Amino acid sequence: MTGSGHKAPSGWRIAVLGGGAWGTALALAMLRAGHFVRLYARDPETVAAIDRGENPRYLPGIALQAGIVATSDIEAALDGADCVLAVAPAQSLRAMLATAKTHMPKGVPLVLCAKGIERDTGALLSAIAREILPENPVAALSGPSFATDVARGLPTAVVVAARDEDLAADLAARFSAQNLRCYSSDDLIGVEIGGALKNVFAIAAGAVTGAALGASAQAAMVTRGFVELRRIGAAFGARPETLMGLSGLGDLLLTCSSAQSRNFAYGLALGQGKPLAGLPLAEGVPTAAIAARIAAERKIDAPIITAVAAILDGTITIRQAVAALMTRPLKTETDV
Repeated sequence: MTGSGHKAPSGWRIAVLGGGAWGTALALAMLRAGHFVRLYARDPETVAAIDRGENPRYLPGIALQAGIVATSDIEAALDGADCVLAVAPAQSLRAMLATAKTHMPKGVPLVLCAKGIERDTGALLSAIAREILPENPVAALSGPSFATDVARGLPTAVVVAARDEDLAADLAARFSAQNLRCYSSDDLIGVEIGGALKNVFAIAAGAVTGAALGASAQAAMVTRGFVELRRIGAAFGARPETLMGLSGLGDLLLTCSSAQSRNFAYGLALGQGKPLAGLPLAEGVPTAAIAARIAAERKIDAPIITAVAAILDGTITIRQAVAALMTRPLKTETDV
C-alpha cells in the first residue's frame, strides 16, 4: 500500500487532487492527522493563495495551517504518494483520473471524496476509478460534513468505505484526528449511493423551503426521500444499515437542513424564483437526471427524484410537482 517514495516521519505522503473548498479542508484534516500533504490545484492563483495560508475563493475567512504543499503540477503532487484523495466533482472525475493515470503510484489506495453518479454513463464513481486505475484499490470518504466545519477543526464524523474491510479500517484509523472521527465500512456501494442521492433530496428540501410550503412539507419530503434512497440502494445491493448510518441518513439530514449545503442553496434559489446562473456547483443537478433515468429503467418507484429531475429541466413547476405528489394513490407508509 505504499508508493515509490519514503513515508514522511509522522505519517503517509498524501496527495489531495482538488483545490476547492472540500479538497482544501481535507488537506487540512490530513495535516492534522500527522501526514505530509501535497495538494494539486489546476488554478495557479489558488496554489499561490494556499502558499500564503488562505483560499479566499473557496474558504473565505479561514486561515490555513502551515504545512500544505500546493502545486499545479499533478506529477509533483503524486510523486511518492502513499495514498491519493480524489476531490474532483463527480462529473469531472473521469477526466482528472485520466490525467493522473500515468503518474499514479501503483497499488496505493485511491480515496474518492466527491459524491455523485456520472451523468452520461450512470456509473458510480468507484466503477470509473476501477476502469481507469485497475491497479489501485478504491475507497470512498463520505458522511455529514461541511467543508468549512472540517477546515475549522469542528467535530465531524465520516465513513471510509472499501470492499476490503482491512483497507477501510486502516484508512479510517490513519485519517482520524482530533475532531475528525472516521468509521470504516466494507459497503462501498451503500456509502456511494447515500452520498450521491442525498444531494438530489437536498435540492428538493431547498425548493420546498424557498417556495414557502412549510416545515411540515419539508419534513415529509425528507422522510419519503429517505424511502426512495433505500429503494435505489437496495437495487444496487447496498445494505440497509449503511443507509441508516452517517453516509446515508446522517448526510441526508445535514444537507436537507442548511443553506451551507450547495444543493440546498440551489433548491432554495429555485423555490424563490431567483436566478440560478453563477451559483456554486450543485452535484445534485446532474445526479437528479441520471438517478431518475436509473429508477425508470429498473422500475423503482422514486417520485421525488423524478419530480426534482422534471423541475430542473423545466418540465413542471415546484407547485405542480407537489400537487402531483400529494395526489398519488394512498398506501401504507411501510409499503417500500
